[in-house]
Amino acid sequence: MSGTSRHDREMAMQAKKNLATCTDPVEKLRLQCLSRGSAGIKGLGRIFRIMDDDNNRTLDFKEFAKGLNDFGLMMEKQETQEVFSIFDKDGSGTIDFDEFLVTLRPPMSNARKDVINQAFRKLDKSGDGIVTIEDLQGVYNAKYHPKYKNGEWTEEQVFRSFLDNFDSPYDKDGKVTPEEFTNYYAGVSASIDTDVYFITMMRNAWKL
Repeated sequence: MSGTSRHDREMAMQAKKNLATCTDPVEKLRLQCLSRGSAGIKGLGRIFRIMDDDNNRTLDFKEFAKGLNDFGLMMEKQETQEVFSIFDKDGSGTIDFDEFLVTLRPPMSNARKDVINQAFRKLDKSGDGIVTIEDLQGVYNAKYHPKYKNGEWTEEQVFRSFLDNFDSPYDKDGKVTPEEFTNYYAGVSASIDTDVYFITMMRNAWKL
């Protein structure tokens, strides 16, 4: 329902292949994230958020470099500095990490963004801007899940596993924000060439 694993694998393989010849530091960082699958960019966002102790949504160079390192992204110090400088447009010595993550996402057409937003709104039953297990109960039927059928999982475990698709592997809190949802689907989108196919997949997956 949340993008297909086949696309994920294809995209990860393609990203790894492109990495071998990539010289642009920002693109290199994007490809390293995508080589981890659809959740790669979102996972990096979570790492940054955890590091942002004072909640000012900015990072200095030291925090930025540590975040990349903690997430296991390999970059030379010079490249890290180069990427940081690209985002530190005003030369203040800090970067806005929301802006950084938006730029890191593979480009998407407005048509793709619209259908992602529609899917999020459908999921967010309570309308509070965050998707939780409670929201899923009216939208996603756990009873068809093979592990629920064979008695291995409860309904709540099925929902939690579903939310984990969108949650970061490093900080699973069972809540999904619009930003995380979009970051996840930006990864899925990178593996699908045409808008028509992506939109059809989303409409079928979410019954839009």
